[in-house]
Amino acid sequence: MSNPTIVLVHGAFADAASWAPVTRTLLDRGHQVVVPPNHLRTLSGDAASVRRVVEAIDGPVVLAGHSYGGAVITVAGDAPNVVGLVYVAAYAPDADESPSDMDARYPATDLRDHLVTLPNPVDGREDGVDLSVDPEAFLPVFAAGLDPQTAEVLAVSQRSFADAAYTGKASVAAWRSTPSWGIVATSDKTVNPDVQREGYERAGFRKVVELDSPHLVMQTHPSDVVDLIEAAVADVATEAA
Repeated sequence: MSNPTIVLVHGAFADAASWAPVTRTLLDRGHQVVVPPNHLRTLSGDAASVRRVVEAIDGPVVLAGHSYGGAVITVAGDAPNVVGLVYVAAYAPDADESPSDMDARYPATDLRDHLVTLPNPVDGREDGVDLSVDPEAFLPVFAAGLDPQTAEVLAVSQRSFADAAYTGKASVAAWRSTPSWGIVATSDKTVNPDVQREGYERAGFRKVVELDSPHLVMQTHPSDVVDLIEAAVADVATEAA
């Protein structure tokens, strides 16, 4: 098997630049990397969009997802050329389960008290809304650990997250048939660390790393994230040899 291409999927309230420190290091180490947009509209639509990117790649793929991006790779990872999944402070739902279902089983994080809503009526969901993080709370809740000036820029350029994506149920759980790895951000104030642990433990991930990190672990602990992605790449490449 040729070396897998690494596809990085961002989460809610962010864009592909949230992976920038990890992307730079992986490229410097000679990996093929693709960081597609995650449209944050519906889980089924977002997963289909990422899957089209994945299936256009000639060769095997390791998918990594952050936060809501974990739900996306859980569905998109059913593509036949996906050989590994890496979850970073992420949701790992089962089939017919949504990120909101997983959150409902645990105490709410600080994020819930700092969401701003904007009407987003769509067919079948006239009461739909777009969600964003109150810029005043963006640093302590979502971007803890980052330089305040950097967090300020991220706060005013965040991408809104449709509630339909948060409540959408996974049509399949790719981790049931694909080797998976995970990072728990133990100081996360956006996705409860126990939500992360539950998903990873239920799925029987090959390796789970716990880091004393806030939610944007790719920004605060990029070397640890790179290490786990490279371990996943090495494992699947060795097994295919």
